[in-house]
Amino acid sequence: MTNTTKLCSSKPIVTVNGQFPGPTIVAREDDTVLIKVVNHVKYNVSIHWHGVRQLRSGWADGPAYITQCPIQPRQNYLYNFTLTGQRGTLWWHAHILWLRATVHGAIVILPKLGVPYPFPKPYKEKTIVLGEWWKSDVEQIINEATKNGTAPNASDAHTINGHSGPISNCPSQSVYGLPVRQGKTYMLRIINAALNEELFFKIAGHKLTVVEVDAVYTKPFRTDTVLIAPGQTTNVLLTANANPGSKYMVAATTFMDAPISFDNVTATATLHYIGHTVSTSKKTILASLPPPNATLVATKYIKSLRSLNSREYPATVPNTVEHSLFFTVGLGANPCPSCNNGIRLVAGINNVTFTMPKTALLQAHYFNISHVFTDDFPARPSNPYNYTAPVDQSVNAATMKGTKLYRLPYNATVQIILQNTAMILSENHPFHLHGFNFFEVGRGLGNFNSEKDPKRFNLMDPVERNTVGVPAGGWTAIRFIADNPGVWFMHCHLEIHTTWGLKMAFVVDNGHGPDQSLIPPPADLPKC
Repeated sequence: MTNTTKLCSSKPIVTVNGQFPGPTIVAREDDTVLIKVVNHVKYNVSIHWHGVRQLRSGWADGPAYITQCPIQPRQNYLYNFTLTGQRGTLWWHAHILWLRATVHGAIVILPKLGVPYPFPKPYKEKTIVLGEWWKSDVEQIINEATKNGTAPNASDAHTINGHSGPISNCPSQSVYGLPVRQGKTYMLRIINAALNEELFFKIAGHKLTVVEVDAVYTKPFRTDTVLIAPGQTTNVLLTANANPGSKYMVAATTFMDAPISFDNVTATATLHYIGHTVSTSKKTILASLPPPNATLVATKYIKSLRSLNSREYPATVPNTVEHSLFFTVGLGANPCPSCNNGIRLVAGINNVTFTMPKTALLQAHYFNISHVFTDDFPARPSNPYNYTAPVDQSVNAATMKGTKLYRLPYNATVQIILQNTAMILSENHPFHLHGFNFFEVGRGLGNFNSEKDPKRFNLMDPVERNTVGVPAGGWTAIRFIADNPGVWFMHCHLEIHTTWGLKMAFVVDNGHGPDQSLIPPPADLPKC
């Protein structure tokens, strides 16, 4: 625990090595990484290495009760994994309770020695971690909301590398400074570590060139605004083309196009040019920010993303589909006599609110432990309806509960249509799949049309990622190859929706021989 003062008030927070954000892990493609996590706090802890493929090493993936029991107080666990065929920006975070609010940091994977970037080498690289800050204890906030069956309070501010910049009720709050030299090009590795909010990122007076998302190279494109959802990473090139001594605002602000309350406090930092200036009081040039509900800005940005799809970095999109899944994703309400209004807000996929087990699913799978999960997760909704039409208040919004997994044979090709629903309300859901990257082959508004929409799929150079937004009132289509044996979590990366049950898991069976099989568990795997 580290006592920390922000927004003119102090509280103890859970940190790694006393740092917020936590330490950056720097490695190279194909390196093996060993990280010993020692738990010195009162909470159970586990760490997820977000976006690391974990080929055959699911024991190191980190989500509590999915691939491991959590590390209990005064216990430790050695995470051991190899960064096979991956380079770029990823990140790590706690994967239990809401501890990731402060327990997170960057993973920088450099290319192999001697292998260049597929773009001009930047002069310097900087990591930018975007976060959310609550003045109150985050665990108390979610516990209170869970007791009442309601949504928790939104955060009090956003942060850029741990600093919010001055805000109205705390003008003395410190600012993160980003020094640059005129004429140089910098690479910014941007990570959205916020719990519940998609963010727009802008630098006043400068264009950014996107070259990578979720540790996969993209076709470079210029934009003045980056959209980044919780769980996502984005590398941009910034050319410092203004005069020495000048200062520009860097800003992170919320994207929210649903009618719900959110944190509307903009985090600010300063891009300042090194060198002499006429006067030190030179004003910072402010950024013109998109409004929170700037759906057109968000959509234009998302539609600009394409895989680089070069000879060295091809987009290996599955052209055929063996498992075609249709997942409705949305909210619901279950009866709860002790809750406010007699209902509990929940969420579910195909109307299943996922129940966390008491034993880790990967152990249950590996050791054939019965009664922990079933493998009958529905491939499509049992009662189809007009998913995106406004829902009458009298409609039964209840969900069923269960620890249901969907079983896939090794190397199966999978397509999932993630269909947003208007039950309770429709909002953007950033979905993260553990253990795999996937291709976003299509997206649209309204209900997915299985006759017309696949004809418009991009199977040439779709963006490849590990976390993708499902638009409010619409759908997203993804494809991947199940070439990684184990149990792999799939969930909304808005922490409140994960808490409410917007999650499921795939169990991928072993293939042939040891190279297609899950390795045995390490001796120090935590016990439940």
